[in-house]
Amino acid sequence: MCGIAGEIRFDGTFADANAVSRMTEALAPRGPDGSGVIAQGPVAFGHRRLKIIDLSNKAGQPMTDPDLGLTIVFNGCIYNYPELRAELEAKGYRFFSHGDTEVILKAFHAWGEACVERFHGMFAFAIVERDTGIVTLARDRFGIKPLYYAETDKSLRFASTLPALLEAGDVDTAIDLAALHTYMTFHAVVPPPRTILKGVRKLPPATIRRITPDGETQDRIYWAPPYDRIPGEGNVSREEWRDRVLEALRTAVRRRMVADVPVGVLLSGGVDSSVIVGLLAEEGQTGLSTFSIGFEEAKGEKGDEFVYSDLIAKTFSTDHHKIFVPSSDLMAALPETIHAMSEPMVSYDNIGFYLLSREVSKHIKVVQSGQGADEIFGGYHWYPPLASSNDVVSDYARVFFDRSHETLRTQLADGWIADTDVSRELVAEHLMRPGAATPVDRALRLDSQVMLVDDPVKRVDNMTMAWGLEARVPFLDHELVELAATIPPDFKLADNGKGVLKDAARLVVPSEVIDRKKGYFPVPQLKYIDGPYLDLVRDALGSQAARERGMFRGEYLESLFTEPTEHITPLQGSELWQVALLEMWLQSHGI
Repeated sequence: MCGIAGEIRFDGTFADANAVSRMTEALAPRGPDGSGVIAQGPVAFGHRRLKIIDLSNKAGQPMTDPDLGLTIVFNGCIYNYPELRAELEAKGYRFFSHGDTEVILKAFHAWGEACVERFHGMFAFAIVERDTGIVTLARDRFGIKPLYYAETDKSLRFASTLPALLEAGDVDTAIDLAALHTYMTFHAVVPPPRTILKGVRKLPPATIRRITPDGETQDRIYWAPPYDRIPGEGNVSREEWRDRVLEALRTAVRRRMVADVPVGVLLSGGVDSSVIVGLLAEEGQTGLSTFSIGFEEAKGEKGDEFVYSDLIAKTFSTDHHKIFVPSSDLMAALPETIHAMSEPMVSYDNIGFYLLSREVSKHIKVVQSGQGADEIFGGYHWYPPLASSNDVVSDYARVFFDRSHETLRTQLADGWIADTDVSRELVAEHLMRPGAATPVDRALRLDSQVMLVDDPVKRVDNMTMAWGLEARVPFLDHELVELAATIPPDFKLADNGKGVLKDAARLVVPSEVIDRKKGYFPVPQLKYIDGPYLDLVRDALGSQAARERGMFRGEYLESLFTEPTEHITPLQGSELWQVALLEMWLQSHGI
């Protein structure tokens, strides 16, 4: 796990190694164990390393193979690299290191850009070919590893985070109005290629981009599983689906144990993280390090789920660490948490993951986490109403969107609203693509391929990597997801959601963590904003920078300040926190 950066020039000049060095330095928290910059003519690459596999300097980056004429910077982990290495050795390739980075280089030489289809893992990488000057960028199927870029007629710069690109300079930091629309409407999700800034874009997941020396680009999407039933499997029983899911999940968890350092688990106490712990115990893991976090309650809403995480820790005899965060510590860490975001993210989980990662990183470098299960197995409350939908676009918007286009017009100031209902148009385009059998399948595809990427997945990456901690997500194993996509929605929606996953979990973990109300990282202080939290957001939105920006109508802000608990979105988010977080993020990065 690492941070990558680079510049590609199209105008015949040398790449700016100093700009790449500034970006690389900004990525230091992602890779505290090593750094490197290499510049050759129009291309310069930078890298920050977190040592997980092959701890020797032989696996350092940027990595060049002079025999093959290839240089790479890579962020992520290829879990099946030992098998791929053996296959490549059989083809005559010889290796100088023992990690997964060199396997990518050899695989690219052997199979071209199609090599990504053989990878089980999470990755973002850039490879330059010495003989042709062509640069290839690639991102994993779910965008678990980020890849941002800023492009002009003369150059393209890329980095693992948006703030790193800002460090290089020459970025258009004007607000993208279409992105602002989706941020305010699509529950703060800004799908690729956009970001909140006009001058920064991000490579979509499951995408390979080839860039020629003169700047021409060609993209290819290499993975898009159908959300449809397999012919001849209409009579597969719920029990058979359960067994298939459990076996695929066993494989996914096992794959994510590959490392030359210990691997722990972020244990919320919910069914997703609990079943990961149970399956690791099945694999013979003893003394497994598990970590849970809790906060003070507010307005009668409990701030922890220790009763469930304690149960799992006791059942499987883990080395369990409980982290309780008093309100004073939460308040103090908010500025750091916001600064660690590559893009503004409103979920209260951010502060939880940030503080949890801070403590976990004192013990280990790698954890498994349960993100993705809800989007893959139908765990959210908005799926059941869609089962009988005759208008999936309107019905999805009704249960998911924070506000309508018409309402947004009354909240954003003049000049800040997009001309059309960008969010609805974007969601409609995704929902109505062919290849999904039912309205629920359409929503699951949208959430897993769009919402998941730029909310839960990005959140986990940003908050863990702020502390040099690698998070692995077995529920996003692509073979497990391909299987889940073929399961009839009725089996997923059973038992108040994730029915087939709960069936599998019953064979692994105690029923108490399964038959319970769905939980999250509860941070009630940020949902019911008052006291010092209200002062914080009022100061941010009333600052000179915010007033000069003039993004929101004054009467709307005043209504939020007066009654913050009366302005809660359909997904139970605070409207005040949403607008304040955006402003605080912009100010944190000097925008």
